[in-house]
Amino acid sequence: MFSHIMIGANDIEQSKDFYDKVLGVLGAKPGLMVPNLTGQTRYFYFLEGQTFCISEPINGEAASSGNGSTIGFNIVNETMGDKWHAIGLENGGTSIEDAPGIREFEGMKMYLAYLRDPSGNKLCAIKQL
Repeated sequence: MFSHIMIGANDIEQSKDFYDKVLGVLGAKPGLMVPNLTGQTRYFYFLEGQTFCISEPINGEAASSGNGSTIGFNIVNETMGDKWHAIGLENGGTSIEDAPGIREFEGMKMYLAYLRDPSGNKLCAIKQL
């Protein structure tokens, strides 16, 4: 259904460092700068046929996070989720929601870990158990 996800970054190099590390935990290589005609710096991450991009906003205004928006990243196990969360905190992320761990509701059981990136975007590492 999706071809890619692109989010804005206020400090593109700080955000690249953050995403190089947290997406590296998932197996992605460091962000690749892809030139564009409008002059903004953008970095693309490719993994398993999926594309994630960080970009300076085209309109030149500050990037902002979406109220009610969350970008979820699949993890293979709880250990990966814990590492993803810790690496995120070490690289400018902020822990939000409950502490990383297993949640159960309506017969479902899953591991969840939440962060905000340096620009305030809400991220989640998730594994259904």
